[in-house]
Amino acid sequence: MEDRDIVAEIGRLTAEEHTIERAHVGAALGSNEQERLDALGVALDQCWDLLAQRRARRSAGLDPDEAHVRAPEVVEHFRQ
Repeated sequence: MEDRDIVAEIGRLTAEEHTIERAHVGAALGSNEQERLDALGVALDQCWDLLAQRRARRSAGLDPDEAHVRAPEVVEHFRQ
């Protein structure tokens, strides 16, 4: 996956997240919608992490294609 593909996926996930949030302004989310919103948050964290790994590897003269998606348990505990 290339950087531009990751950035495009971040855009797609963010758009879906905003659509869900805008559809429920002033109202509670249903359980399915909350689960989807949570899943989107994890997927976004994974995408941002992968993009950061690729950029760091490239900057260090390493192959960015050796970066990998880390497990949700890993990326969810990073400091923002």
